[in-house]
Amino acid sequence: MIRVEQVKKSFGAVQAVRDVSFELAPGQVTGLLGPNGAGKSTTIRMIVGFFMPDEGRVLIDGIDTLANASAARSRIGYLPESAPLYPEMKVAEYLDFRGRLFCMPRTSRVAAIEKVIDRCRLGEMRRRRLAHLSKGYRQRVGLAAALLHDPPVLVLDEPTNGLDPGQIRETRELIRELSADKTTLVSSHILPEVEALCGRVIVIAGGKVRADGAIEELGRSAGERAVYVVQARLSRTNDEERFLKIMHNLPFVGEVSRAPEGRREGEWVEWCIWPKPGAPDLREAIATGATNAGFLLRELRSQSPSLERLFHSLVEQSTPAGGGAAA
Repeated sequence: MIRVEQVKKSFGAVQAVRDVSFELAPGQVTGLLGPNGAGKSTTIRMIVGFFMPDEGRVLIDGIDTLANASAARSRIGYLPESAPLYPEMKVAEYLDFRGRLFCMPRTSRVAAIEKVIDRCRLGEMRRRRLAHLSKGYRQRVGLAAALLHDPPVLVLDEPTNGLDPGQIRETRELIRELSADKTTLVSSHILPEVEALCGRVIVIAGGKVRADGAIEELGRSAGERAVYVVQARLSRTNDEERFLKIMHNLPFVGEVSRAPEGRREGEWVEWCIWPKPGAPDLREAIATGATNAGFLLRELRSQSPSLERLFHSLVEQSTPAGGGAAA
Protein backbone atom coordinates (compact mmCIF):
# COMPACT_ATOMS: atom_id res chain seq x y z
CA MET A 1 0.00 0.00 0.00
CA ILE A 2 2.98 2.31 0.61
CA ARG A 3 6.10 1.72 -1.44
CA VAL A 4 9.09 4.03 -1.10
CA GLU A 5 11.81 3.30 -3.65
CA GLN A 6 15.28 4.81 -3.24
CA VAL A 7 14.01 8.33 -2.61
CA LYS A 8 16.39 11.26 -2.23
CA LYS A 9 15.66 14.82 -1.17
CA SER A 10 18.03 17.75 -0.77
CA PHE A 11 17.57 21.31 0.43
CA GLY A 12 20.40 23.30 -1.07
CA ALA A 13 23.64 21.62 -0.03
CA VAL A 14 21.91 19.54 2.65
CA GLN A 15 20.95 16.00 1.61
CA ALA A 16 18.07 15.31 4.01
CA VAL A 17 17.03 11.90 2.65
CA ARG A 18 19.42 9.48 0.97
CA ASP A 19 18.23 6.30 -0.78
CA VAL A 20 15.38 5.50 1.59
CA SER A 21 13.35 2.42 0.64
CA PHE A 22 10.64 0.43 2.40
CA GLU A 23 7.28 -1.17 1.69
CA LEU A 24 4.20 -1.41 3.92
CA ALA A 25 1.52 -4.05 3.45
CA PRO A 26 -2.21 -3.76 4.30
CA GLY A 27 -3.11 -4.34 7.93
CA GLN A 28 0.24 -3.19 9.31
CA VAL A 29 0.80 -0.52 11.96
CA THR A 30 4.38 0.63 11.45
CA GLY A 31 6.30 3.12 13.57
CA LEU A 32 8.66 5.57 11.87
CA LEU A 33 11.34 6.76 14.27
CA GLY A 34 14.33 9.03 14.04
CA PRO A 35 16.17 11.73 15.98
CA ASN A 36 15.73 15.39 15.13
CA GLY A 37 17.28 16.15 11.74
CA ALA A 38 17.21 12.49 10.68
CA GLY A 39 15.05 12.97 7.57
CA LYS A 40 11.95 11.40 9.12
CA SER A 41 9.59 14.34 8.60
CA THR A 42 10.92 14.90 5.08
CA THR A 43 10.18 11.25 4.27
CA ILE A 44 6.63 11.60 5.61
CA ARG A 45 6.06 14.74 3.54
CA MET A 46 7.20 12.93 0.40
CA ILE A 47 4.82 10.05 1.14
CA VAL A 48 1.82 12.37 1.51
CA GLY A 49 2.79 14.45 -1.53
CA PHE A 50 3.79 17.67 0.22
CA PHE A 51 7.34 17.28 -1.18
CA MET A 52 8.31 15.56 -4.41
CA PRO A 53 11.48 13.42 -4.27
CA ASP A 54 14.53 14.58 -6.23
CA GLU A 55 15.16 10.95 -7.16
CA GLY A 56 13.29 7.69 -6.66
CA ARG A 57 9.54 7.38 -6.34
CA VAL A 58 6.68 6.85 -3.90
CA LEU A 59 3.63 4.71 -4.73
CA ILE A 60 0.39 4.76 -2.76
CA ASP A 61 -1.83 1.76 -3.49
CA GLY A 62 0.12 1.35 -6.74
CA ILE A 63 -0.30 5.02 -7.76
CA ASP A 64 2.86 7.03 -8.42
CA THR A 65 2.78 10.31 -6.48
CA LEU A 66 4.70 12.04 -9.28
CA ALA A 67 2.64 10.74 -12.20
CA ASN A 68 -0.77 11.12 -10.54
CA ALA A 69 -0.47 13.22 -7.40
CA SER A 70 -4.19 13.89 -6.88
CA ALA A 71 -5.19 10.23 -7.13
CA ALA A 72 -2.40 9.21 -4.76
CA ARG A 73 -3.35 11.84 -2.18
CA SER A 74 -6.99 10.75 -2.30
CA ARG A 75 -5.86 7.35 -0.97
CA ILE A 76 -4.20 8.88 2.12
CA GLY A 77 -5.57 10.11 5.43
CA TYR A 78 -2.93 12.42 6.87
CA LEU A 79 -2.74 13.84 10.38
CA PRO A 80 0.19 16.25 10.76
CA GLU A 81 1.74 16.89 14.17
CA SER A 82 -0.25 20.14 14.44
CA ALA A 83 -3.67 19.53 12.91
CA PRO A 84 -4.50 22.29 10.35
CA LEU A 85 -7.76 23.66 11.71
CA TYR A 86 -9.76 26.84 11.09
CA PRO A 87 -10.49 28.17 14.60
CA GLU A 88 -13.62 30.10 13.58
CA MET A 89 -15.34 26.93 12.29
CA LYS A 90 -17.43 24.53 14.36
CA VAL A 91 -16.44 20.86 14.49
CA ALA A 92 -19.18 19.50 12.21
CA GLU A 93 -18.78 22.47 9.87
CA TYR A 94 -15.05 21.85 9.54
CA LEU A 95 -15.55 18.16 8.83
CA ASP A 96 -18.12 19.03 6.17
CA PHE A 97 -15.58 21.41 4.61
CA ARG A 98 -12.94 18.67 4.58
CA GLY A 99 -15.40 16.26 2.96
CA ARG A 100 -16.12 18.76 0.20
CA LEU A 101 -12.39 19.10 -0.44
CA PHE A 102 -12.40 15.37 -1.21
CA CYS A 103 -15.41 15.85 -3.51
CA MET A 104 -17.58 13.59 -1.37
CA PRO A 105 -21.28 13.68 -2.37
CA ARG A 106 -23.51 15.29 0.26
CA THR A 107 -25.33 12.10 1.29
CA SER A 108 -22.16 10.07 1.85
CA ARG A 109 -20.47 13.11 3.42
CA VAL A 110 -23.17 13.47 6.07
CA ALA A 111 -23.00 9.75 6.91
CA ALA A 112 -19.18 9.85 7.05
CA ILE A 113 -19.21 12.87 9.38
CA GLU A 114 -21.53 11.08 11.81
CA LYS A 115 -19.32 7.99 11.71
CA VAL A 116 -16.04 9.80 12.47
CA ILE A 117 -17.65 11.99 15.14
CA ASP A 118 -18.78 8.81 16.88
CA ARG A 119 -15.45 7.01 16.39
CA CYS A 120 -13.40 9.93 17.71
CA ARG A 121 -15.76 10.66 20.64
CA LEU A 122 -16.64 14.16 19.42
CA GLY A 123 -20.43 14.04 19.88
CA GLU A 124 -20.55 16.64 22.66
CA MET A 125 -18.20 18.94 20.73
CA ARG A 126 -19.84 18.89 17.30
CA ARG A 127 -21.27 22.42 17.68
CA ARG A 128 -18.27 23.91 19.44
CA ARG A 129 -15.93 26.28 17.64
CA LEU A 130 -12.49 24.81 17.12
CA ALA A 131 -10.91 27.83 18.85
CA HIS A 132 -12.70 26.82 22.07
CA LEU A 133 -11.50 23.22 22.11
CA SER A 134 -8.65 21.87 24.21
CA LYS A 135 -5.50 20.70 22.46
CA GLY A 136 -6.57 17.09 22.92
CA TYR A 137 -9.95 17.64 21.30
CA ARG A 138 -8.37 19.55 18.42
CA GLN A 139 -6.14 16.53 17.85
CA ARG A 140 -9.22 14.31 17.78
CA VAL A 141 -10.82 16.56 15.17
CA GLY A 142 -7.67 16.27 13.05
CA LEU A 143 -7.84 12.47 13.29
CA ALA A 144 -11.55 12.52 12.39
CA ALA A 145 -10.75 14.62 9.31
CA ALA A 146 -8.04 12.15 8.26
CA LEU A 147 -10.56 9.28 8.51
CA LEU A 148 -13.45 11.08 6.85
CA HIS A 149 -13.01 9.84 3.27
CA ASP A 150 -12.20 6.28 4.46
CA PRO A 151 -8.70 6.11 2.93
CA PRO A 152 -6.83 2.79 2.73
CA VAL A 153 -3.64 4.47 3.99
CA LEU A 154 -3.22 6.47 7.21
CA VAL A 155 -0.16 8.57 7.96
CA LEU A 156 -0.25 9.84 11.53
CA ASP A 157 2.40 12.23 12.81
CA GLU A 158 2.33 12.30 16.63
CA PRO A 159 -1.34 11.13 16.78
CA THR A 160 -1.50 11.20 20.60
CA ASN A 161 0.10 14.63 20.93
CA GLY A 162 -1.68 16.59 23.67
CA LEU A 163 -4.05 13.80 24.69
CA ASP A 164 -4.66 12.77 28.29
CA PRO A 165 -4.02 9.13 29.33
CA GLY A 166 -7.63 8.08 28.72
CA GLN A 167 -7.67 9.69 25.28
CA ILE A 168 -4.33 8.08 24.44
CA ARG A 169 -5.77 4.66 25.25
CA GLU A 170 -8.88 5.34 23.14
CA THR A 171 -6.78 6.60 20.22
CA ARG A 172 -4.51 3.56 20.43
CA GLU A 173 -7.53 1.24 20.37
CA LEU A 174 -8.99 3.14 17.42
CA ILE A 175 -5.75 2.86 15.43
CA ARG A 176 -5.61 -0.88 16.15
CA GLU A 177 -9.23 -1.22 15.03
CA LEU A 178 -8.54 0.71 11.82
CA SER A 179 -5.44 -1.35 11.03
CA ALA A 180 -7.62 -4.36 10.20
CA ASP A 181 -8.28 -2.87 6.75
CA LYS A 182 -5.82 0.03 6.51
CA THR A 183 -2.09 0.50 6.22
CA THR A 184 -0.98 2.79 9.04
CA LEU A 185 2.30 4.66 9.39
CA VAL A 186 2.78 6.29 12.80
CA SER A 187 5.53 8.75 13.65
CA SER A 188 5.99 9.53 17.34
CA HIS A 189 8.63 10.67 19.81
CA ILE A 190 6.88 8.69 22.57
CA LEU A 191 8.76 5.42 22.26
CA PRO A 192 6.65 3.41 24.75
CA GLU A 193 3.58 4.41 22.71
CA VAL A 194 5.20 3.13 19.49
CA GLU A 195 6.22 -0.04 21.32
CA ALA A 196 2.64 -0.64 22.48
CA LEU A 197 1.04 0.16 19.13
CA CYS A 198 3.34 -0.91 16.30
CA GLY A 199 4.25 -4.40 15.18
CA ARG A 200 7.07 -3.07 13.04
CA VAL A 201 9.51 -0.18 13.43
CA ILE A 202 11.58 1.69 10.82
CA VAL A 203 14.45 3.77 12.20
CA ILE A 204 15.81 6.61 10.06
CA ALA A 205 19.00 8.46 10.98
CA GLY A 206 21.34 10.55 8.88
CA GLY A 207 18.85 10.43 6.02
CA LYS A 208 19.02 6.62 5.72
CA VAL A 209 17.09 3.63 7.00
CA ARG A 210 19.20 2.19 9.82
CA ALA A 211 16.85 -0.59 10.88
CA ASP A 212 13.54 -2.09 9.79
CA GLY A 213 11.62 -4.90 11.44
CA ALA A 214 9.88 -6.12 14.57
CA ILE A 215 11.33 -4.87 17.86
CA GLU A 216 12.70 -8.33 18.65
CA GLU A 217 14.45 -8.41 15.26
CA LEU A 218 15.92 -4.96 15.86
CA GLY A 219 17.23 -6.18 19.19
CA ARG A 220 19.12 -9.00 17.54
CA SER A 221 20.53 -6.68 14.87
CA ALA A 222 21.74 -4.27 17.56
CA GLY A 223 23.29 -7.06 19.61
CA GLU A 224 20.66 -6.75 22.34
CA ARG A 225 19.16 -9.81 23.98
CA ALA A 226 16.19 -10.73 26.10
CA VAL A 227 17.02 -11.10 29.79
CA TYR A 228 15.44 -12.82 32.77
CA VAL A 229 15.18 -10.60 35.85
CA VAL A 230 15.11 -12.42 39.20
CA GLN A 231 14.72 -11.14 42.76
CA ALA A 232 16.15 -13.70 45.15
CA ARG A 233 16.52 -13.63 48.92
CA LEU A 234 20.16 -13.90 50.00
CA SER A 235 20.22 -14.22 53.79
CA ARG A 236 23.53 -16.03 54.40
CA THR A 237 27.16 -15.07 53.81
CA ASN A 238 27.84 -17.42 50.89
CA ASP A 239 24.37 -17.15 49.30
CA GLU A 240 25.55 -14.88 46.50
CA GLU A 241 28.27 -17.30 45.44
CA ARG A 242 25.87 -20.26 45.65
CA PHE A 243 23.17 -18.49 43.64
CA LEU A 244 25.65 -17.57 40.89
CA LYS A 245 26.92 -21.15 40.67
CA ILE A 246 23.41 -22.65 40.51
CA MET A 247 22.29 -20.27 37.78
CA HIS A 248 25.48 -20.73 35.72
CA ASN A 249 25.02 -24.53 35.84
CA LEU A 250 21.51 -24.39 34.37
CA PRO A 251 21.25 -25.53 30.71
CA PHE A 252 21.15 -22.71 28.14
CA VAL A 253 22.23 -20.02 30.63
CA GLY A 254 24.93 -17.72 29.25
CA GLU A 255 25.66 -14.93 31.71
CA VAL A 256 24.50 -14.07 35.23
CA SER A 257 25.12 -10.78 37.01
CA ARG A 258 23.62 -8.27 39.39
CA ALA A 259 21.05 -6.00 37.76
CA PRO A 260 22.72 -2.92 36.23
CA GLU A 261 20.96 -0.64 38.71
CA GLY A 262 22.35 -2.72 41.58
CA ARG A 263 18.87 -2.97 43.10
CA ARG A 264 18.76 -4.40 46.62
CA GLU A 265 16.09 -4.22 49.31
CA GLY A 266 17.41 -5.72 52.50
CA GLU A 267 18.07 -9.40 51.73
CA TRP A 268 16.34 -9.24 48.34
CA VAL A 269 18.79 -8.89 45.44
CA GLU A 270 17.93 -8.42 41.77
CA TRP A 271 19.81 -10.44 39.15
CA CYS A 272 19.92 -10.52 35.36
CA ILE A 273 20.24 -13.88 33.58
CA TRP A 274 21.02 -13.89 29.86
CA PRO A 275 20.15 -17.05 27.87
CA LYS A 276 22.36 -18.52 25.17
CA PRO A 277 21.24 -18.08 21.54
CA GLY A 278 18.37 -20.41 20.67
CA ALA A 279 17.49 -21.11 24.29
CA PRO A 280 13.92 -22.10 25.20
CA ASP A 281 11.94 -20.25 27.87
CA LEU A 282 14.06 -20.59 31.03
CA ARG A 283 11.67 -19.26 33.66
CA GLU A 284 10.59 -22.69 34.93
CA ALA A 285 14.19 -23.95 35.05
CA ILE A 286 15.34 -20.84 36.91
CA ALA A 287 12.52 -21.08 39.45
CA THR A 288 13.05 -24.82 40.00
CA GLY A 289 16.83 -24.48 40.36
CA ALA A 290 16.54 -21.64 42.84
CA THR A 291 13.81 -23.18 45.01
CA ASN A 292 15.51 -26.61 45.10
CA ALA A 293 18.59 -24.87 46.49
CA GLY A 294 16.50 -23.21 49.21
CA PHE A 295 16.28 -19.71 47.73
CA LEU A 296 13.06 -17.72 47.93
CA LEU A 297 12.08 -15.81 44.80
CA ARG A 298 9.96 -12.67 44.96
CA GLU A 299 9.96 -11.92 41.24
CA LEU A 300 10.88 -13.68 38.00
CA ARG A 301 10.13 -12.12 34.63
CA SER A 302 11.31 -12.21 31.04
CA GLN A 303 12.29 -8.75 29.82
CA SER A 304 12.83 -7.90 26.15
CA PRO A 305 15.12 -5.01 25.19
CA SER A 306 13.17 -1.75 25.40
CA LEU A 307 12.56 0.21 22.22
CA GLU A 308 14.23 3.23 23.82
CA ARG A 309 17.44 1.29 24.40
CA LEU A 310 17.35 -0.18 20.91
CA PHE A 311 16.66 3.21 19.35
CA HIS A 312 19.67 4.85 20.98
CA SER A 313 21.85 1.85 20.19
CA LEU A 314 20.89 1.97 16.50
CA VAL A 315 21.31 5.70 15.92
CA GLU A 316 24.19 6.70 18.19
CA GLN A 317 26.79 5.84 15.54
CA SER A 318 24.83 7.39 12.65
CA THR A 319 26.17 10.41 10.87
CA PRO A 320 23.62 13.18 10.19
CA ALA A 321 22.97 14.20 6.61
CA GLY A 322 24.79 17.48 7.21
CA GLY A 323 24.57 20.65 9.22
CA GLY A 324 21.03 21.96 9.47
CA ALA A 325 19.43 18.81 8.07
CA ALA A 326 15.70 18.73 7.67
CA ALA A 327 13.69 17.10 10.40
